[in-house]
Amino acid sequence: MSIVLGYDESPGARRALDLAVDLAARLEEPLVLVFGAAPPGTVGEEAGAHAQALAEIGGTAVGHAVEVADAAGVRTVVEVLPAKPVDALLDAADRHDARVIVVGTYGETPLRGAILGSVPHKLLHLSARPVLCVPAEQE
Repeated sequence: MSIVLGYDESPGARRALDLAVDLAARLEEPLVLVFGAAPPGTVGEEAGAHAQALAEIGGTAVGHAVEVADAAGVRTVVEVLPAKPVDALLDAADRHDARVIVVGTYGETPLRGAILGSVPHKLLHLSARPVLCVPAEQE
């Protein structure tokens, strides 16, 4: 089993990282760090450049999370996937037999999340696994 974390360096994701690292350490399970971003298109000259840019951005984003997990003695697996975040998280959760999917929130209202389709809102409705939504720090 594992703990899957959606990570993009947003304030909610940073707070979720701390919680996910603590949970993975307590359960002695690996932390699967997932960055999912679908390229805007799959054809044309720009498609390859977009995919490469997203892979680099994702690698940089999860690099910080790997450092935090390493410092806590938590083993990590990095998944930078060319897919929409929800699809990437659900896929990684299935492949790594996730005990829970952890994501940060941005403080949007439930109505706004439902209308705009926030990742936490979609996961709560689509995942067969437990989803832990961690709010960003209040300023």
